[in-house]
Amino acid sequence: MNIRSLTRGDGVVIGAAVLLFIASFLDLYSIDGVPDSADLPSLWASGPVVLSVVLAGIIGAALVVVARGLPQVPKIAGLDLGQFGVALTVFAAWSALGNSFDPAGGADNFEGSTSDGPSAGLGLILALVATLLLAAAALATPLVPALKGALLPAPRPATPQPYGAQPPGGYGYPGAQQPGGYGQPQPGQPGPGQPGQPYGGQPQPQQAQAPQPPAGDFSPFWFAVPVPRPLFAEDGSPTPIAELAPGTWYLAVEQRGAALVAQTQDGRRGVLQDTSGIQRG
Repeated sequence: MNIRSLTRGDGVVIGAAVLLFIASFLDLYSIDGVPDSADLPSLWASGPVVLSVVLAGIIGAALVVVARGLPQVPKIAGLDLGQFGVALTVFAAWSALGNSFDPAGGADNFEGSTSDGPSAGLGLILALVATLLLAAAALATPLVPALKGALLPAPRPATPQPYGAQPPGGYGYPGAQQPGGYGQPQPGQPGPGQPGQPYGGQPQPQQAQAPQPPAGDFSPFWFAVPVPRPLFAEDGSPTPIAELAPGTWYLAVEQRGAALVAQTQDGRRGVLQDTSGIQRG
């Protein structure tokens, strides 16, 4: 799971789920005239509230967040994981609203009863606020641009090497350990003072020449996407091979018109067709 693909809306969902969990340990009822020292039950003492409000809200929030971080979202009953989680958060908010109006569950509606029964306690009120915030954030995140922004800022990438080049420190670069040790002839090369190499073991100019990269107007660069975007196969297949997530840097290795050929961190290459709003490193 890539946590850098989480959005600001997902951050609100996580915060609301934490508030709901805290509220579950507070009072379920509020009864007039009862002293503060009275031990009133928490939300965990009511099975309907636990199942339809607390667990439904927390599980729904978890599904929304996990679905955002997965490259391929699984489906449940025809709905993808995120949509199923959103449905659970809306159900939790609806249940919290009903329980706030009638926390006693109808026990105060007997004929001849002179008491209005208990009212909603602090825990039930906070649970209602948390589930309403939870459902609102889950529904609005795909629609509100401010909530679609990345939750964690993308790290600045290191200066990219030219495509196909090896990093410094490898064989043939200054400071690298050469086979045979300092001053020793290399395999297949004559030693110092032997024909074909001057004294001191330095190669001829023509031997020191390295292959030059092909010339071109395009230079590879690092980039990040503002929202999750599909990466399609280079053969033009309509099925995405991966999904680029916000907060992660990818290497653009080729440009094809308005599209880019991008390389993921695991080495897969594909075509990014929608390049609007990308951030160059």
